[in-house]
Amino acid sequence: MSHSFDPIDNTSKNEHFQEVLDKALSSPSRRTVLRGGLGLASMFALPMLPGCGGSSTAASNVLPALASSTLMKFTPVAKSLADQILVPAGYTVKILHATGDSMKTGVAAYSNAGTDDAESWANRVGDQHDGTEIFYIGSNGKSKGSYSYAAGDKAVLAVNNESSAEAHLLHPTGQTSGAAVGKKFDQFGTWPMGVRPASEAIKEILSHGVTLVEVNLDANGKPTGYNATSSLNRRITPETVMTVTGPAAELANLKAMMVTKFDTTGSTTRGTLNNCGTGITPWGTLITCEENWATYFTMPAGATVPTDAKLIASRTRYGVQTTATAADAKTSRTQGWHTVTDADPTSRFARWNVSASGATAAADFRNEPQTFGYNVEIDPANTSAAPAKRMAMGRFAHEAAVCGIPVVGKPLAFYMGCDSRNEYIYKFVSAKNWDAADIGGGIAAGDKYLCEGKLYAAKFDDTGKGEWLELNINNPKIKAATFGFTSQAEVLVHTRVAADAAGATKMDRPEWGAVNHANGEIYFALTNNNASNRTPGKTDAANPRAYKDNDGLARDGNPNGHIIRFKETSNMAEATTFTWDIFLFGAEEDAPKVDVNISGLTAANSFSSPDGLWFSKSTGICWIQTDDGAFTDETNCMLVAAVPGTVGDGGAFTVSNTMTVSGAAKTETQKTFVGGILGESRLRRFLVGPKGAEVTGITETPDGKAIFVGIQHPAEEAAAYNDTTKGVWPTNANNGAGGAYGAGTRARSATIVITKDDGGKIGL
Repeated sequence: MSHSFDPIDNTSKNEHFQEVLDKALSSPSRRTVLRGGLGLASMFALPMLPGCGGSSTAASNVLPALASSTLMKFTPVAKSLADQILVPAGYTVKILHATGDSMKTGVAAYSNAGTDDAESWANRVGDQHDGTEIFYIGSNGKSKGSYSYAAGDKAVLAVNNESSAEAHLLHPTGQTSGAAVGKKFDQFGTWPMGVRPASEAIKEILSHGVTLVEVNLDANGKPTGYNATSSLNRRITPETVMTVTGPAAELANLKAMMVTKFDTTGSTTRGTLNNCGTGITPWGTLITCEENWATYFTMPAGATVPTDAKLIASRTRYGVQTTATAADAKTSRTQGWHTVTDADPTSRFARWNVSASGATAAADFRNEPQTFGYNVEIDPANTSAAPAKRMAMGRFAHEAAVCGIPVVGKPLAFYMGCDSRNEYIYKFVSAKNWDAADIGGGIAAGDKYLCEGKLYAAKFDDTGKGEWLELNINNPKIKAATFGFTSQAEVLVHTRVAADAAGATKMDRPEWGAVNHANGEIYFALTNNNASNRTPGKTDAANPRAYKDNDGLARDGNPNGHIIRFKETSNMAEATTFTWDIFLFGAEEDAPKVDVNISGLTAANSFSSPDGLWFSKSTGICWIQTDDGAFTDETNCMLVAAVPGTVGDGGAFTVSNTMTVSGAAKTETQKTFVGGILGESRLRRFLVGPKGAEVTGITETPDGKAIFVGIQHPAEEAAAYNDTTKGVWPTNANNGAGGAYGAGTRARSATIVITKDDGGKIGL
């Protein structure tokens, strides 16, 4: 989802990457800090380490060589502003499912006119398709993730449903509130305050969460559709009951902070919200990540504000509303669900009002925001298993939770981004060592590995080195923080505050992480930054550019974003140090090569705002998905295929940043870096999406011959429910998938399947 209006909630004095760069460039001896990029040398894959559900014999998991001569055989797709999906010749696109599709017997086909029963959304495919993972369910009823499968296994596809930001398309005449009718609204805008109809609020609530459906497979394992009546189909929504989990020694303290009117013991919470990135565990379960959950809660004008100083300080740091004045009510970013006045015996609407309306926290929902912001584990094979909030992994705006390469007898590491400007990259290391016998162990295996462990935040220095700072109550900096931490439970619930105190490095919107299965190196998309955070003189080793967008969109700062990568010391999950570099810079191909288009992008591979990242285990390709607002005058968002290298494999480049700041030209002295220049054999545009859509969420069948891709919020710029000028995909006949999909002309998010006409692997 677009983050153009995200507020900056991190006001700490922690060093930003911009400051790191200044230090890195103050001495010629330090100018090799940015060794990286898609360098000129070919890289051959290393044997895959045992684990991740694969065989313990490395030779059986050797990836193919990644020399440029063996990859990228497809012709790059041209930029496009059309309301369709474009893929290379020789590939076919089909729609697996779209927003509102039925996934249970007896649920009517989606009308796409806003007339569907509100409660039926608990059994419909959710909205805003995002992070995607595939799981294979064996005859023993256990999920084996995407690591291995046998003929006859059933496949379940899990898709995150991030938001209902295009909710005006879900109702007959758009959203309503009081006298306002048909106004487009999302959580980054302002709600026209008034009373919302219950039917609309229910649709919007239930369209969030996660959709799990059984995928139909032919005799060759190729997806042919989904089974709308499968017993494995399941919706996880903001109303699904979930278990509170965490370190045994802190569980009582954690539950005390989860107490609400819904569960006065704090043992359970309700639902998951704003699910964006995903992760897949070595034992075969889904991790769904709660991202921009803070904007859903409000305190109406005149409401009683909680007096707990820590609660208010934490709300400030996370972006949850902290006051209840008339002015705040007029600018509230809430969805307005709390305004519903229908009978509400289960508080399904009242829970979004987080004021202190009762005598204690057990009598209201002041603690409700503290029940969100976590990784949630779901077992796709067991529809009766309650999802688990994995609080030991920290609370923030989670964006993906990617597991490093598991090694039998060693701890597991999960890498996580906090998706906001100036936020941090985190790592969770399990206390238990990996045992491949736990494959298929479900939530019980998750309890073993995800309840006890160490949580870290990353600090990047100016020499290409990095350090993992442990977020622990015994860390002297955390213990001395003005917040007044008194337990490790508070560190886990107020993680952003703890990371501030520890001294983590501010990043530019750390979105998806991904692990290169060939060598274990970790990649993170830094999607972009704006001119309020990035100007000449405020650059650093990991964010070296500050520039003016060279077209008419006037997006200054670092509007095109870049991708970093790092390598753990000795390739150990439990390492507390690492080395890092920059892999790739986004840019428009006609941008100045010296200052902006450092990676030498051409019309065949120019891109902006990397968001999703994912490595194919079958081909070794690094897939890059975009969520852009700076290049959209020339092209819709896209999917780009890249040949990865290794940390430190690049060549030299220079930058001389110039921008107009407060009406005056500001220039930064030219500096020399080491990074990559690449050709079309190493990076090619594979797909361009329809109008207004973010391209996000990707996974593949184990043979690499089919990939699933999420197309989120097409026609995002449509101002009203009946505005078709900004796009109608996939209801148009020219949707890239062989004909119009579904009824009506309203745009819908969808999950697509891409196959190669000759039956080969995608991208080769």
